[in-house]
Amino acid sequence: MVDPTLAEMGKNLNEAMKMLEDNQRKAEEENEKKYARKDIPGPLQGRLQNVGEQGHMALLGHSLAAYISVLDRERLRKLTTRILSDTTLWLCRLFRYENGSAYYHEDDREGLLKICRLVIHTRYEDYTLEGFNVLYTKQPVIYISSAARTGLGQALCNQLGLPLSCMCRVPCNTMFGSQHQMDVALLDRLIKDDVEFGKLPLLLVANAGTPGAGHTDKLGRLKELCEQYKMWLHVEGVNLATLALGYVSSSVLAATKCDSMTLTLGSWLGLPAVPAVTLYRHEDPSLSLAAGLTSSQPVEKLRALPLWLSLQYLGHDGIVERIKHASQLSQRLLENLKNLDFIKTSVEDELSSPVVVFKFFQEYSNRDQTSHAAQASTIQRPIISNEGHIYDTFNQWLGEQLAQLVPASGVDVVELEDEGTCVRFSPLTTSAVLGTEMQDIDQLVDCLKMKIPVLTSTLQLREEFEQEVRRTVGLLYIEDLGWPGLGVVRYNYHSDGKNDDKQEKELEKINTELLKKLNELESDLTFSLGPEFGGQKNCVYIGMVTEDLDVSELVETIAATGREIEENSRLLENMTEVVRKGIQEAQLQLQKANEERLLEEGLLRQIPVVGSVLNWFSPFQASPKGRTFNLTAGSLESTESMYVSKAQGTGSTPPPTPTSNLAKQRLPGQKAFKRSLRSSDGFSETSSISHCDDLDKLDQRPPNLSPGQEQGPLEMEGEEEQKEVAQAKTDTEDIHSDKSSPDCTKVEDQASQR
Repeated sequence: MVDPTLAEMGKNLNEAMKMLEDNQRKAEEENEKKYARKDIPGPLQGRLQNVGEQGHMALLGHSLAAYISVLDRERLRKLTTRILSDTTLWLCRLFRYENGSAYYHEDDREGLLKICRLVIHTRYEDYTLEGFNVLYTKQPVIYISSAARTGLGQALCNQLGLPLSCMCRVPCNTMFGSQHQMDVALLDRLIKDDVEFGKLPLLLVANAGTPGAGHTDKLGRLKELCEQYKMWLHVEGVNLATLALGYVSSSVLAATKCDSMTLTLGSWLGLPAVPAVTLYRHEDPSLSLAAGLTSSQPVEKLRALPLWLSLQYLGHDGIVERIKHASQLSQRLLENLKNLDFIKTSVEDELSSPVVVFKFFQEYSNRDQTSHAAQASTIQRPIISNEGHIYDTFNQWLGEQLAQLVPASGVDVVELEDEGTCVRFSPLTTSAVLGTEMQDIDQLVDCLKMKIPVLTSTLQLREEFEQEVRRTVGLLYIEDLGWPGLGVVRYNYHSDGKNDDKQEKELEKINTELLKKLNELESDLTFSLGPEFGGQKNCVYIGMVTEDLDVSELVETIAATGREIEENSRLLENMTEVVRKGIQEAQLQLQKANEERLLEEGLLRQIPVVGSVLNWFSPFQASPKGRTFNLTAGSLESTESMYVSKAQGTGSTPPPTPTSNLAKQRLPGQKAFKRSLRSSDGFSETSSISHCDDLDKLDQRPPNLSPGQEQGPLEMEGEEEQKEVAQAKTDTEDIHSDKSSPDCTKVEDQASQR
C-alpha cells in the first residue's frame, strides 16, 4: 500500500484481527467454565455461526468505516475514492463487465430501483422540471418475466410512484424451449401493442438464473429487441456468478452486453454484511447523480469498504475457487440423480447449470396394477385427476426430510408454475455459508435413496387403504390431498338420536382414545392428529409406510379398537344410568319403610316424652331392615342375609368387558401390521428355514424310529414296545372287522390303554 493512510489502516486492521481472535478464544473458554445455557438471556442463547477469517474482514469493515468517517474531509475524500475505484475495477474485471460503474446497496432490489430512475431521467428530458406530468402524457412500461421473484414489480411501482398498469408481466415459453425462459416472440408483440397505444417501453428485467429453477433467458435475442425499441436491459440472477469462471456458457456470457446487472456477492462467497453491487454503463454522470446511483457524500462511498477488504483477503483465485466449488457440487448431485428411478430433474444446461431442481415422480402406468385390476374406471379417474396434488404433497415432505437429515446441503422446497412442488439445490447461494462439501452431496443422495422406496410404497398402498376403509363398517375415509402419508381415517360414532353437540364430543373422545391406543402398539407407523393448521378434526392421520405393510390388518385393527372404545364408553354410560335409577328406587323404598315403621310402632311412640316412657315400660323389638345396591345386577337387595351370615354376598359374576382380538400371530421381534412374506402362503422366511431344518432331522432318523423318539442303547425295550403296539393294532383291526360285537367298545378301550 503506497498511501500512508491505507498503510496505517492495514496495520490497525491486523492488530484488530489479532485482538478479535484472542478475545473470542478467551470468551469461549470462560463461557464453557463459568456460564451455563440457562444463565444466558433467551434472545442471546445459541452460538454465532463460524464465519471464518474472511467473514471477520467483512465485519471489521463496518467498524473501520465508522473510524474512517471521523477523519478530516480531504483525507476522507481521497481514501473513499481509492476504495470505491479499486472495488469497482476489481468487480468489472472479475465478472467481464468492461467500462462499468458500480452502485453499492444493502437491499438487492435497490439497485434496480435506481436504474429505473436513471432510465426515466434519460428517456424523459423534462422529468426533472415537470415530474409526473411527463409520465402522464406518455405512460412508461417496465417488462418483467413471469418467472421473476415474487413482488418485484409491485415493489418497483410503489417506490417509483407508478400505477401497476405500468408493469407488464411477460409469460414464459409454453411450447418450445425451457418452461422458465421469457417468450421473446410474445414480448415483441406486447411491445408493439404498447407503442401503438402511445406508451413508452422503458426497461426490461431479464434473468440469468430464475429464482425458482435457475434458468437463463435468451439474453442475446433480448438485447437485440431492446436495442430495436431503445429499451434498457437489466439482468439479475445467481448464474451471473459463473462469469468469474474460465468456462462460461454462451447464454450467461451474453449478460456482459447488458446495460446493467445486479451481483449478490455476500451469498455467493459466504461474506456476511457485505453490500450487493449493481454494475451499469452510462455516460452522463449528472443523471446518475440525479437517480441516486452516485453520491457526493464521502461517507456513503464507504459502503464498499467491507467488500474491498474481503476481496483483497480472498484474492482472485479464492473467489474463483468458491464459485467453481459450488458448480462442482451441482454437477456431482446431477450425475447421481440421473441413476435414480422415480426422480425427474428440471435442469437447463446439464453441463454447467449451477442450480439443480428435482422431484419425485412415478408414472401411473408403471405402478403395480394387480391391486387395481378389479377396480372400475370410475374409481381410477378421480385418483388420476388428484395425482398432481398428491405429488406436490409428497415432494414437499421429501424436501423437508432431506433438509432435516442433511442440513449442510442447503436444499429447499420451491413451487414452480408447471412442475409444481420441487426440491431445489442451489449451492451458489448456500454452500459458502453452510460449508457444503462433496461428502454432504453423497449423504444427500443416500438419504434420497432411502426415501424413494417409502414414497413409492405409500403411493401404491394409499389407494388400497382408501378402498379398505370404504369397505369397513364404522370407518370413514377423509380425503386430504395435503397430507403426506397413507391417508386419514375417522371412526364413526353411532349417535342413537343424540344432538349434534353431544355427538361431536363423543366423536372427539373416541377418536382421541383411538389415536392413543394405536400409538401404544409396537409398529413402525406414525399416527397423529394431522397438521397444526388446516387439518381435519377428530381424525387419525397415518404417515409414510413401507411395502411390507398389511393394509387389511391395519384397517381391521383401527375398526376393532374403535368399536372396543365405543362399547366401553356405552357400558360406562349404561352403568351410570343404572346407578341413578337405583338411587331413586332406594329413596322411594326408604320413604316407604319409614311409613311402615310409623304404622308398626304407633303414633304414641313418636311423641318425644310419651314415646320414651312407653318404650321403657314396653320395649319395641323391630327387625333390622336395610337395602344394598348391587352394581353387577343393577338392583336393590335386602340386607337380611348380611345380618344372618355376618358377611356380604358376592353376587353374580359381572359381565365380561368387550374386547377385540387385536394381537395377530406374529413372529418374535416382528412388529404390528407387517406382512411376514408377500409371495408366500403366510409363512415367514424364518419359519420356513426352521421347518426345513426339522424335515432334514426327520430324514436323518432311522426308519424304525417314530417322530420324537431318540435312538439309544435300550434297543430290546424298543423292540418289545413295537411288538406291543403291533399287537394292539392287530386287536384293533379285529375289532373293526366285527362291528356287531357287543364288547366292541370295551375292547377298543383296552386297545387304547395299551
